[in-house]
Amino acid sequence: MLGAFGNLTSLIKQAKQLEGRLAGVGEELRTKRAIGVAGGGLVELEVNGLEEVLRCKIDPSLLSGGDTELLEDLVCAAANQAIVKAKQLHSDAMRNLAGGFGLPALDDALAKAGRTKDEPS
Repeated sequence: MLGAFGNLTSLIKQAKQLEGRLAGVGEELRTKRAIGVAGGGLVELEVNGLEEVLRCKIDPSLLSGGDTELLEDLVCAAANQAIVKAKQLHSDAMRNLAGGFGLPALDDALAKAGRTKDEPS
């Protein structure tokens, strides 16, 4: 019976360690950057690891061309590319965080969480 309490104590200790490390991951992701590019570099969008948009750069030739639909499409494409990269940063950070805790099937769950809807499961 004491063995069960020992396991519970160990689990609680690991949970507290994980909680502390998780707080640091959020700050780490805030400093990481992912850049999406579209139109051969005509549009560039930068996000952090928390998927917050930090910067959007649009080549002036797109603005003077008057093709609003093209500009909208390129901004969306760059944003989607940046978000995919940011999700990978997040997935990598979570995998590193949980690596020392021996949580079963975590890699599989994180791999599935990082997939886009178009990727096979």
